[in-house]
Amino acid sequence: MKRLVLLPVLIAAAIAGAATAWFMLHASPAPPTLERATLLDAVRPLPDFELADQAGQPFGRDRLRGHWTLIFFGFTNCPDVCPTTLATLADVRRQLADLPAADQPAVVLVSVDPARDTPEALGRYVAHFDPRFLGVTGPPASLEVLTRDLGVAFSIGTPTADGSYSVDHTAAIFLIDPDAAFAGVFGSPQVADAIARDYRSIVAAAH
Repeated sequence: MKRLVLLPVLIAAAIAGAATAWFMLHASPAPPTLERATLLDAVRPLPDFELADQAGQPFGRDRLRGHWTLIFFGFTNCPDVCPTTLATLADVRRQLADLPAADQPAVVLVSVDPARDTPEALGRYVAHFDPRFLGVTGPPASLEVLTRDLGVAFSIGTPTADGSYSVDHTAAIFLIDPDAAFAGVFGSPQVADAIARDYRSIVAAAH
């Protein structure tokens, strides 16, 4: 009689154990603990856009496929935020040099000042920080396709008497995944060590 009483209990325990194992196998992994980065709840595929890089070659969504990318919006005449951020990103790249080539991030500066930032000017500027960095830009309408989707704001100031002007712009660093989807953002303050640690965690969790 005791065996008959125990049998349903054992069956129930077995079912519960199997359900728990199934859940653990199929449940989404916990997101990594991050210091500076904020990940989107669901990645958002980028729209198709048409810009050009510092060599004058087309630069669109397909150029972002197959690797991780860190995108920053700025301009070559920026006096402080842009050079500081690009220097930080160069440091990040150095800290991630031990990763497999496929996991190392590309770094792209998108200029929001196409009137002054010619391909030649962009090429000289980004190479000062890292020869592997890309500089891209395009007509305002083309830039707007990308900036609107990422939530980037920028505005060109009123020219002074000598014709110079400044450009206000969002200073965040945007993370694009290998499927050319918006995955996350690194806000301020931007510290190379913390960005590199977060990046490693994000890429490891994606494997």
